[in-house]
Amino acid sequence: MPSDPKTLRALAHPLRWKLIDLVGRVETATATRCAEELGESVASCSYHLNILAKYGFVEQAPAGAGREKPWKLTSFRQDLSGDGFGEEGQAASRAASEVFLDHEVGKLKERLHGHATEPPQWRDAVGFGGVTTALTAEELAEVTSSLNALVRRYADRATDRSLVPEGAREVRLFFATSVAPR
Repeated sequence: MPSDPKTLRALAHPLRWKLIDLVGRVETATATRCAEELGESVASCSYHLNILAKYGFVEQAPAGAGREKPWKLTSFRQDLSGDGFGEEGQAASRAASEVFLDHEVGKLKERLHGHATEPPQWRDAVGFGGVTTALTAEELAEVTSSLNALVRRYADRATDRSLVPEGAREVRLFFATSVAPR
């Protein structure tokens, strides 16, 4: 749970979501490695890693070789709720959520570019879709809870690499539910 609106605002930057993804995927990463993989400058990655550290999203990992500081995630789960922080918190929540969604859609589009070159078993396993229907608030809560439970069934593999089966590849499981404005 974020401690204040400023903590949420720290997540309202596209590079910070890329850094969170990268550091989570590789377990620890230096600003230099992040810069190489993300096509950014070392200074920019270092600055944004320090901002993420200031607000508790990453922390220094045990020291690497030389002056390089490796970073690791403090949690694989980010809470984007502004509940309890008033209007400022709700605005920060919206800003962080919008950047997160832009990041997710960007990753999805990027991965779709190479979709046709994947082996058939991987091409056939990937999918996305949507449906617009009418639900009660209780039904929507049930759908959201069920989707969340399904995604969380595999989440422990992010923190315990020994649980990753042979032949597994990095996969992004993302879901969203929303309600139309009144």
